[in-house]
Amino acid sequence: MLLVSATFLFGCSSSVEELVRSGDWYQVGYHDGVTGHSSRSIKELNTLGQANSGDYDRGYLQGVNEYCNPNFAYQIGLSGNYYEGVCESLPDGQKFRMEWQRGWNEYSR
Repeated sequence: MLLVSATFLFGCSSSVEELVRSGDWYQVGYHDGVTGHSSRSIKELNTLGQANSGDYDRGYLQGVNEYCNPNFAYQIGLSGNYYEGVCESLPDGQKFRMEWQRGWNEYSR
């Protein structure tokens, strides 16, 4: 289980800069989502380069859906990773937050 959660958190082998250079906006969005970061605005994306916001959004949603698995939330919190609230609108959002909080509390001790 730890290996699977590490894959979700660190699954992107390319840096965001490399993905932008190659024009892979889907993977930029996926990286942001699977690491639990808030979605970037179009303005933020365009500061990186000529953004394809549709591809970014599709990748972001895929990444968030993987990140927001409540079965991994405890480990995310226990690892000291801050939760930015990206799962709140999803069906298991409350369960995710509770499990993350439980791990975060242990991490903070």
